[in-house]
Amino acid sequence: MPQDFKPPAVEPLPHALRVALEGVTTATLTTILLKKGLRNVWLRGAMPIRPGQKRVVGRAFTLRFVPAREDLATPESWSSPVSTRGAIEAMPEDVIAVVDSMGVRDAGIFGDILTARMAKRKVGALVTDGVMRDLAGVLGTGLPVWCAGAAAPPSVAALTFVDWQRPIGCGGVAVFPNDVIVADDDGAVLIPQDMAEAVAVLAVEQERMEAWIMAEIGSGAALPGLYPMNAETRARYEASKS
Repeated sequence: MPQDFKPPAVEPLPHALRVALEGVTTATLTTILLKKGLRNVWLRGAMPIRPGQKRVVGRAFTLRFVPAREDLATPESWSSPVSTRGAIEAMPEDVIAVVDSMGVRDAGIFGDILTARMAKRKVGALVTDGVMRDLAGVLGTGLPVWCAGAAAPPSVAALTFVDWQRPIGCGGVAVFPNDVIVADDDGAVLIPQDMAEAVAVLAVEQERMEAWIMAEIGSGAALPGLYPMNAETRARYEASKS
């Protein structure tokens, strides 16, 4: 990272937006974003490290690895100002650390000590297309993690850490600092920061509508005309909201 580079400030996530998105599934969000023309928003490989993790919502705080180069990817590099350690100390509370590991699965990006420090700093979650090491210890920290699995070797066996709070590609998705990340049992989804408010409004309504449809199915209604709704069903749904 150049000495004169100033990472963008992390913008606080409005409370109302956080609450709204905490009640919306990533499946619903991908549908809403698809309707807005965005197809590539689901981060491939980033799956919950354990079942039943609480849905998380937060601003993206980005980190980036490149392929290992022997003169740079050394244990001594961990003491450099430009290191995963430096990036963690720059993370504000409640952000979601999104790590571009290029999908590498034969070296763990973080282990128990680094994730313990993230948990202590009240980082909201870690999302990566790579893998973790010290799996039992990572689980013990309580930090919510979405990743592609586990591996014993350290990051420098296959990766070189280069910078943070820059645009990255994680799981095949372009992620910019301050984009909004939502992660649940179906994985992690990105919402461009400038679209987050509008997407949240539509997603909340989509969840309300689908809950009504599920109630109709529970009452024995058939799918034709219900899902998707025809004009008559739409009228009944709208009347139910009044």
